[in-house]
Amino acid sequence: MKFLAQLQNPPREFTAIPFWFLNGELTAEELRRQLADFAAHGIYGVVLHPRMGLSPDITYLGERYFALIRTAVEAAAALDMKIVLYDEGMYPSGSASGLVVKDHPELASEGITLTQTVLPGDELLAQAESGTLVVRKSGGTMRGLHWGEDDGEKNAPKTADILNPAAVSRFIELTHEAYYRELKEYFGAAIIGFFTDEPSILGRNVSGMFPWTHGFAEIFRHAGGNAANLTALFDGRENDDTRLYHKLLLQREGEVYYGTLSRWCEAHGIGLMGHPHQSDDIEVEKYFAVPGQDLVLRWLAPEKDGLAGIDSTMAKCSADAARLMHRRRNANECFGACNKDDNPWQLSGGDIKWYTDWLAVRGVNLFIPHAFYYSIRGKRKDERPPDVGPHSIWWAHYEAWSTYWRRLSWLMTDIDLHAEAAVLCRNRDLCPDTVRPLFERQIGFQYIPESYFPACTVEDGALWLHGHRYTAVLGDKALFPDAAHPEVSALEPDCRCDPPQPMLRCASFNKEGRACWLLVNEGNTPIKTRLTLPVDAPLCRYDLWNGQPCACPAERTAKGACLPLELPARGSLLLFTCTARESEALPLPPTYLSLAAPAFTLADEDAAHLTKTYRATLQITATELQTATPLLTLPGQEMAELTVNGQPAGVSFWPPHKFPLAGLLTPGENTLTLTLTGSPANRYGKHPVPYGLER
Repeated sequence: MKFLAQLQNPPREFTAIPFWFLNGELTAEELRRQLADFAAHGIYGVVLHPRMGLSPDITYLGERYFALIRTAVEAAAALDMKIVLYDEGMYPSGSASGLVVKDHPELASEGITLTQTVLPGDELLAQAESGTLVVRKSGGTMRGLHWGEDDGEKNAPKTADILNPAAVSRFIELTHEAYYRELKEYFGAAIIGFFTDEPSILGRNVSGMFPWTHGFAEIFRHAGGNAANLTALFDGRENDDTRLYHKLLLQREGEVYYGTLSRWCEAHGIGLMGHPHQSDDIEVEKYFAVPGQDLVLRWLAPEKDGLAGIDSTMAKCSADAARLMHRRRNANECFGACNKDDNPWQLSGGDIKWYTDWLAVRGVNLFIPHAFYYSIRGKRKDERPPDVGPHSIWWAHYEAWSTYWRRLSWLMTDIDLHAEAAVLCRNRDLCPDTVRPLFERQIGFQYIPESYFPACTVEDGALWLHGHRYTAVLGDKALFPDAAHPEVSALEPDCRCDPPQPMLRCASFNKEGRACWLLVNEGNTPIKTRLTLPVDAPLCRYDLWNGQPCACPAERTAKGACLPLELPARGSLLLFTCTARESEALPLPPTYLSLAAPAFTLADEDAAHLTKTYRATLQITATELQTATPLLTLPGQEMAELTVNGQPAGVSFWPPHKFPLAGLLTPGENTLTLTLTGSPANRYGKHPVPYGLER
């Protein structure tokens, strides 16, 4: 069947598109070599990201810089790879690595502050009992490209006022227009987008200020605002004027920055990509051709609560925004500096799998891994590690990862999500506590941000938006008093679990005429339950990681198809409807003969390559081999590779390491060789990370 064929070999269009840190002594030969290496490992696109550590001989946006960028674009085009241009020299975006403000100090970021001392150059805004409210330059900076230009360093570039049309116009002239002049023939072909990265109105390293811009005082007054009441911002209070301030600020940011960039990209045959400043910035996503967010710095992690706080909303933020705006794709810049225990380079394969599934089941369908490093020489290895590409321990087996990302991206694109519940929200308030029970009870929902409220209608208790009917509304009842506002416990789940499974995540959707359920175990222990799906058609199941399809026998009941579900930690599974003929053509679920792990002895240790090699012998009878597929489950930290009688038996990236051994064992004695590769933190981190079989 075509559906299954595309799962097995997902199209190149759905490739992950990693950040490629251009952070060293770039040469044309090495750029070409690395791109060819990426393609050979299943990566068919990159974000060209100038990065800290770039050679000082390469001037940002200079002649040599563009000659090297052209080399990369030409090489990518020849390899049928896609390019996303990065609109900055580091981040946050909007300042052209300080060039916007250079020679134009009036274009620097500014804000309001409550002070007891008015300084020369301050613009008096209001006098209050608690002090004087003034407008002044924020002094905000950004991370630069060369050593000495990082946070807190004296040469850190100054940020521009992205609320000022003149500053944004100069930014586009310096960056976007320059790229277009140099690479015009590739726009809309090899070049598909411009990535803007968490633009910040104030800039980095600013405290005690709130965003402002020249002329905003008049806009605020004209809208009925009283500036004196904005002093409430500084002690966390809210009033009519602070609410008006945030509303007008959001409009200004959207119109002046995001809107201007979006229109430029569209006019030049590409899309605006990237992500806004905060994880729950949903309203400005409308300006992106590919709405996006970023999962970095281990804000979320397997050992944390994946449903707590504003960052837990980011994946649904971009995915739901994309659905509302009729965008096919939404992206996440993922894995950046997600080190465990504050130990650089300590990021396991199990963590990567958890993050990937966490994003996909919430609807993310374009993965932007952070990052592939051009160089890890010297201090470069310490700049927001780890490398999750060519300098990772998985690189030799990377096609497993690149295929998995393509598979999930294809699966979650062009779908009709089953979402009975509408969750009313506002920008930077995506209600994580409200949606927690929806996730835990496997209830599909769609965020409806404030700007879409006027387009909603209510008929017979249901909320309608863009032709979609929501039978339940969660949020302020006063907004839609005639809509149904039931308790979460009264809502029908997308799948029923007996017993309940609060760590099971479910995305229910239709794709290519088939009902689908993407199931993910978000916990750290196996899930065992009985699943009931509201369907009476035959079912197929597909192991998304291993790429293994099989028929899915189910008991037919009045409530639907009932079947047992066992999903290990880091497990992901697709169930989908099929015809009886399609089901009969697939094998039944495999049965396994669990083998007792033999006693392995350490045969070799290579500290330079972070490997420990063990050997063991395994006795098995001919009768046992005829019973079922032999399955060996082994302990051991980090990446495990097994050979049986000299033949490769596979690779496993997280424990427990499971190796099906069909066709590899012979009756009698078998020789097993197990190689465990340790975390790169042992080479580059702050402290060693145990690996191997020893406890």
